[in-house]
Amino acid sequence: METKYIFVTGGVVSSLGKGIISSSVACLLKARGYRVTIQKFDPYINIDPGTLNPYEHGECYVTVDGHEADLDLGHYERFTDIQTTRANNITTGRIYQSVIDKERRGDYLGKTVQIVPHITDEIKRNVKLLGNTGNFDFIITEIGGTVGDIESLPFIESVRQLRWELGNNCICIHLTYVPYIAAAKELKTKPTQHSVKQLQEVGIQPDILVLRTEKDITPEVRRKIALFCNVAPEAVVQSIDVPSIYEVPMKMHEQHVDEIILRKMGIAPEGEPNMAPWVAFLDKMKNTSGDVTIGIVGKYVELQDAYKSINESLFQAATYDGRHLDLRFIHSEKVNSENVGSYLSDLDGVVIAPGFGQRGIEGKFVALKWCREHDVPTFGICLGMQCMVIEFARDVLGLKDANSTEMEPSTPDNVIDLMEEQKSISNLGGTMRLGAYECSLSPDSIAAKAYGTTSVKERHRHRFEFNNDYRERFEAAGMKCVGENPATHLVEVVEIPTLRWFTGTQYHPEYSSTVLHPNPLFLSFVKAAIEYRNSKNNK
Repeated sequence: METKYIFVTGGVVSSLGKGIISSSVACLLKARGYRVTIQKFDPYINIDPGTLNPYEHGECYVTVDGHEADLDLGHYERFTDIQTTRANNITTGRIYQSVIDKERRGDYLGKTVQIVPHITDEIKRNVKLLGNTGNFDFIITEIGGTVGDIESLPFIESVRQLRWELGNNCICIHLTYVPYIAAAKELKTKPTQHSVKQLQEVGIQPDILVLRTEKDITPEVRRKIALFCNVAPEAVVQSIDVPSIYEVPMKMHEQHVDEIILRKMGIAPEGEPNMAPWVAFLDKMKNTSGDVTIGIVGKYVELQDAYKSINESLFQAATYDGRHLDLRFIHSEKVNSENVGSYLSDLDGVVIAPGFGQRGIEGKFVALKWCREHDVPTFGICLGMQCMVIEFARDVLGLKDANSTEMEPSTPDNVIDLMEEQKSISNLGGTMRLGAYECSLSPDSIAAKAYGTTSVKERHRHRFEFNNDYRERFEAAGMKCVGENPATHLVEVVEIPTLRWFTGTQYHPEYSSTVLHPNPLFLSFVKAAIEYRNSKNNK
């Protein structure tokens, strides 16, 4: 069949959950046997989110091919088990960069380069890029920002043009907010009406309206919205607050969203989507037998989206282990040797979070020393793994000034360092090891036992590496280098095998954890945390 295109736009306010709705639609269509992918178009001028502060934008997600992407791509993968690539996330910066490069090469033959048609043509080319491969039945495109924003106008104009060009192979889902005025005890539809009117003014008529709400929207109110927005009454659905984002696909299916999409695209819905594995996960989520308490030690804990993939990976693992996740966020800048016990003593497991830069790193060292000495299950990810190495060098090897050259370029013991071939590169992205790399694991390691194999491929996002000049000293003192890249012999995984579960990974296993296939390392870590909790309770 011809590739079908679904555009998801948002109105009234930002952060309504377009990514979750897009992911839920993809989940349902995939469960019906269709080949589906999702892409995100972000209207900011940055080339990608790689240089954005997590306070600005939440975590930076990394695709298998090494693209630094919007965190919504993490939702896409978690909901669908589909691996995304560079083609799944486009920014205004990428669009303009491409157009300017073409202009400099003379590709436009001396014509005046304009928003229409040159920028919009480039947007449309990127929208259809995945469709041209012939690998997908449906391509869902989420347009970032809010309708009416000046930044997103070229994207909206491109959608308008594509609606005409693609005909019945294209529909638009518009997500809006229906506020509840407590004093009047009323849901107000006017913001939705205005948002749809803004879309109509630029030539787009939404086919489906998804109403984000905290209160149940009555059929009467939905009919009113349908009447004023020129949308079929059955195509006005609500997305009410639910305890977990993973319930949203089933809420959409209950309102026949997947069937409505198919009918609007000329496809007769047959049978039901195979959501049995998803429903089984939801049942586990709702029938947990106790808690597991995990602490994340990092410097961005005020904004939980900064560690979104880690949060979700822990939640998935806890759910499969039959536990409710009690997640504690601990600001590493506030941790010191006097108060560390008060922060960590009631935890069942500790994650030392990734990140860049000096701020808050001494608190991570203190937390790691306490966890190592008290034999608490501990998981260091990326910079967290590097902190494990530095703390061990200082407190076990006696290298008091050991450090990473990222933090202290003149350190006498550069146990974490840039590799020689990276030192002459000045471009921030150029020195990064990004994307999926192979890792060979020692057969008797915790990591190999968790994965059930000695050969894995995980995603990276870092500049600095374990300095192999120190490897023998670390291993002799008890920290084993149990995972390495087979091509370069760079260290990927460290462990202290004499402890319950003390493992650090240079890579980011959270990026490959999905609802139906949680990452094995997180499953192993959470299982160790539960066993530690039980051992404490049995004393």
